[in-house]
Amino acid sequence: MQLGLIGLGKMGFNMRSRLRDGGHEVVGYDPRPEVSDVASLEELAERLESPRVVWVMVPSGTVTESTITALAEVLGEGDLVIDGGNSRYTEDAPHAKLLAEKGVAFIDAGVSGGIWGLSEGYGLMVGGSDADVERAMPIFETLRPPGPREDGFVHVGPVGAGHFAKMVHNGIEYALMTAYAEGYEMLAAEELVKDPQAVYQAWTNGTVVRSWLQQLLAKALKEDPQLAEISGYTEDSGEGRWTVEEAIRLRVPVPGIAASLFARFLSRQDESPTMKAVAALRNQFGGHAVKRVSESG
Repeated sequence: MQLGLIGLGKMGFNMRSRLRDGGHEVVGYDPRPEVSDVASLEELAERLESPRVVWVMVPSGTVTESTITALAEVLGEGDLVIDGGNSRYTEDAPHAKLLAEKGVAFIDAGVSGGIWGLSEGYGLMVGGSDADVERAMPIFETLRPPGPREDGFVHVGPVGAGHFAKMVHNGIEYALMTAYAEGYEMLAAEELVKDPQAVYQAWTNGTVVRSWLQQLLAKALKEDPQLAEISGYTEDSGEGRWTVEEAIRLRVPVPGIAASLFARFLSRQDESPTMKAVAALRNQFGGHAVKRVSESG
């Protein structure tokens, strides 16, 4: 199958390779000429045979917005656009409407797999009509992990459903990573435990807490047992925030996911204003000692 692929970053570049290895013809576009197959979106559209399928794999927000707007100008009746980035699901319906005015169909695809997707395959959560999803199935079949289709691919529902599922997936990921990290800190704090990495390594087989994330932490600790080369500063890419916001809208309690999001915020503070205020309060009501900053700072 022929496919246009826009965005050849860490995931897009590997996706192009996996698809080509699977026998597909992929024409890739990226602003970086050293990785791009064409010089512009116009050239991309010209290289593809109608009806065309174009996969957008760029950062969510303004970049996705501008890319889809530009595609609406160069694509036409019968074409199909797949947004495989981490767009917020509420953006999908407006994008689908914009493209539909030009006769272009739309699918939203949540994609999980990171840099390992090239070898292991990508978990796919898609939203769109039955006909559009079926049309793109040769691409999805090549990208997904080996094994039964349902173990790595799901047609979640209409437009927007795929990105909603990916948002919840990433919210869960936030909470899992925090739980594994907290467990590591407890093991490292106890003198009885001689090798926290060995514990995590042992957990990779036969235990109820084993998972790919847990295996990756065991790998990271083997490479850097004290995590000395890594700062605790942790960004969030948006999905955790959106998950908490949607949970509020739906009145669904997600305390674990919410706590993991706030833990990322806390990681960015050299000093916590909250804890400084707590120390001041303890001093005020109980006369408890506080550590004061020296005159030199």
